[in-house]
Amino acid sequence: MPVVGSLHIIILDSTLIHILALGSLSFLLSMILTPVYTTAAYRWQWWKRPRVESWNGGAATVYSELHAEKHKRNIPTMAGIVLVLSVALVTLTINLQRSQTWLPLAGMVAAGFIGLVDDLINIRGTNGIAGMRAKTKFLLYSIVALIGGWWFYSKLGVTHIYLPGFHEIYIGVFVVLLFWLVVVATANSVNITDGLDGLAGGLLTTSFTVYAIICAVEGKYALAALCMTIVGALLSYTWFNIFPARFFMGDVGAFALGTALGIIAMQTNTVYVLPIVGAVYVIETGSVIINRLSRKLRNGKRVFRTSPLHHHFEALGWPEAKVTMRFWILGQVAGILGLIVFLIGKYQ
Repeated sequence: MPVVGSLHIIILDSTLIHILALGSLSFLLSMILTPVYTTAAYRWQWWKRPRVESWNGGAATVYSELHAEKHKRNIPTMAGIVLVLSVALVTLTINLQRSQTWLPLAGMVAAGFIGLVDDLINIRGTNGIAGMRAKTKFLLYSIVALIGGWWFYSKLGVTHIYLPGFHEIYIGVFVVLLFWLVVVATANSVNITDGLDGLAGGLLTTSFTVYAIICAVEGKYALAALCMTIVGALLSYTWFNIFPARFFMGDVGAFALGTALGIIAMQTNTVYVLPIVGAVYVIETGSVIINRLSRKLRNGKRVFRTSPLHHHFEALGWPEAKVTMRFWILGQVAGILGLIVFLIGKYQ
């Protein structure tokens, strides 16, 4: 084998080892930090307060009936703190790169902080969903997304988007608005999906693994390493969050991870792939929108018994663990389809 070929293989092998090593390090760090979090969570009673208002408006009566037994025991929230902290520590010390990892890490931490405030209000609040007002949250996350979009446009110099069949399309400053739309939509969709033990953890593990592969294929190895760092932290979290959950990630985790996923999709110029990889998030959000519109247009009648969709299947009699694992499978199939679409679009 020629020397140049051998050197290329060695470099690729060492890069792959580096990417996988960061995922393993993040997993171990999260496992170490988890007992610290649980000690604090149980000592200071960071209990997740059950919502009494449904996503599609009105009282969450079906949800309350389905999860009455679960909420008889106190389950802490805000475990997303461990996720964000682990990823931030590993990235800041080993994998910080201005062109690749700075933006998704900053977006993840900023969104996580807003989610943390929302969770704190949830813990100490007394009414309804017991969290930050929806309009306030939307405004704050929009500010984070718009600042990120401005950085994406002005500092990283991105002015084009890629679409299969059309190739590079110049949109100029409008890339900031696209960035805002993708990030806010992804963050909210992930948050909506985070409703059953282990559900969001398993789905996000698949999503970030798929994007680690996409980043590696594109030669964005630092970004691929960040994805695997997130996967490592997610595997640690899901270890404790599978049914019956020991704790929940809360908004601090759901919004942070959803924001990071949206930003990574923008950085890899694969916005067209994201709805496929995240098909379950799209369907879950769609079920909420459909039910809300149906209630308004059909005198309170709903298409689904309750929403998001995972609760609809619970209402049909499916055990919670079965809903979770079947949604995991759907997420894995969607991830494979997303990879196929990406590869076809890249090499057409």
